[in-house]
Parts: sequence; structure tokens; C-alpha cells
Amino acid sequence: MPELRVAEHCLEVAATTNLLDSLLAAGIRVPYSCRAGSCHACLVRCVRGDVLDGKPEALDQARREQGWRLACQCRVIEDVQVEVFDPLRDGMPALIEACDWLSPHVLRLRLTPQRPLRYSAGQHLQLWTEDGIARPYSLASLPGEDPWLEFHIDCRQGGVFATAARAFQPGGSLRLGELRGAALHYDPDWQARPLWLMAAGTGLAPLYGVLREALRQDHQGGIRVIHLAHDASAHYLAEPLQALAASHPQVQVELLCAAELAAALAELRLVSRQAIALLCGHPDNVETFARRLYLAGMPRSQVFADVFLPHAR
Repeated sequence: MPELRVAEHCLEVAATTNLLDSLLAAGIRVPYSCRAGSCHACLVRCVRGDVLDGKPEALDQARREQGWRLACQCRVIEDVQVEVFDPLRDGMPALIEACDWLSPHVLRLRLTPQRPLRYSAGQHLQLWTEDGIARPYSLASLPGEDPWLEFHIDCRQGGVFATAARAFQPGGSLRLGELRGAALHYDPDWQARPLWLMAAGTGLAPLYGVLREALRQDHQGGIRVIHLAHDASAHYLAEPLQALAASHPQVQVELLCAAELAAALAELRLVSRQAIALLCGHPDNVETFARRLYLAGMPRSQVFADVFLPHAR
């Protein structure tokens, strides 16, 4: 059987055993969330030998060349030695500048990294607490304009990171892991095309950044923003969105509650087949948005989506 080495541990595991399962079964603490290769919480680095990677495209080439793998997507096929991602060693320190509640359940977190971070509106970043709890969150800030990194954390459904976030205080610190995500973005070539931004819950966070980026680049086409929330109190960016609509005549904002969604989508009509749609939120909501856009005549190649996977508990 292959030998798996981690720090002082030396394990014999059955061939083709899932790497994450092997580590957890041995009592080795490895954070994980989605088990789908999306959240990147389960990063490990192969320092000797290698594993069978079922999703090599999930990491960029530079990370792979450094030996990084996603444990949830890998199987042990030979003797291998790995290191678990250590936020104290491998992450970038960031200071908590501010944390305040935008609604009864949405916490706005603003961080200042130890050194400038190059990112684009719509990307997401792995956040680590000092206790080693990790989860990716989308950036709501606008690079080059906001002096901080801003995140919107939905605490309504709980989850280990969201529970920890309730105790965050200005002056505290977190660690930043991998920056990724390119599906949600603003392309200057879209400037004259209608733009649909459809979000559920805190899926609004990255689209808020994209909206501001589009306006900064003087987007000329109409911009329709639809935010779905479970009730009116959860439209946590209603005021800033309405302020942007008031100062930019091409922006239209619609705030929908869950009970209103079906009727609103039934009336959805495309004004142009050149429209671009960006969708974000819970997988069920994103699928509902995408299906209705397809039925309305929007080509699938013009729909870009990112899903927020359920919290690990």
C-alpha cells in the first residue's frame, strides 16, 4: 500500500484513496468546505512524490509547479509526502480595519493587507482566521478606488467561519490565501451592450464591485441590477444601489423578495440579444436565473456565473 507522510505522521493507505479522506481519517486537521474543487480550502503541497489529480485545471500552472494540490480532488497512488497549507507560513497577514452590520445578518468586513494586493472586481479570496478556519469570500471592493478589501459575510445560515466572524473586532487580524475567480468581471468590450447583474443574497458583493467598475469605465449600455433576498430587510445594499441609479440614468435597480421572484422572472424580456448577464448566489438561484434568461433568448455564451456553495458547519 502507498505510504503517506504528513509532518511526523506516516500512514499506509489503500491505493486510490481520496487524499482529503485519508488525512481526516488520521486526525490531521485540514480545512475543507465544498469538496468540489471550488473553495480551495483544502490546499496541500506535495514535497515528495505526487498524487492523481482529478481536477488539475482548478489551480493555475504556477501553483501546480510549486506542488500545490486540492486534497479533495486527489487520490493517493504512490508514496507521497505532503504539507498542509499553513496560513501562518503561507498566507498574507491582513488587519481588520472595520466590521459592521449592513443588515441583521450581513457583516461587512474591511481588511488592509500587509502589502498591496492586485485583484480585479468580481474575484474572490480565501480568508483564514487565526484559529485556522478558512472560507473563500468575494471581494465587494473596487481596486484602485477603495483603500481596503471589502467582504460581505452572510451569517444567517451559520457556518464555522460566519460564527467566528461575529467576534471579529477592528485591530484584529486574518490571513489571506489564494486569490482566484474570473467568471465575474467587466470587459471593456461590453461598453455599449446591455448588462444584467443578477444576484441572490450576498452574491451581490462581487456584482457590486463589477457594477462600480463598469461605471468607472463609462459603460454606455443599460445596466439592470436585480437583487433577490429572502425578505425586504435583507436588501443590504439598497441605499448605495439606489444612489448609483439616481446618479447614472443607465442603471436600473430591482429589489425582489423570494415570494416575488417567479412573477418577476415571468415578465423578464430581453431588449437585445447582445446583452451580457452576470449571475451570482446560491446554486439553486443561479440556475433559476440562468434558465429564465435562456428561455428569454439570451445565448448561453453571454451568461457568466459564480455560485456560493453552502457553508461548512
